[in-house]
Amino acid sequence: MINKEMLIEDLVQEYPQLVGPLKREGIVCTACGEALWGTLEAQAKQKGITNIDEIIDRMRKLLNE
Repeated sequence: MINKEMLIEDLVQEYPQLVGPLKREGIVCTACGEALWGTLEAQAKQKGITNIDEIIDRMRKLLNE
């Protein structure tokens, strides 16, 4: 299950279908050419994104479709 403590590299490997939706939310994953590693939450903070819990909820919904 995706969560804010999840490592970006694990997210890309386990849920590659979320790379595009996360990019649209402003969270660029490694597959997008920006080699940033660390947690989803750390990436969001670095980008100034404060609604990470809402984004994660939307990503979970996408996975359940």
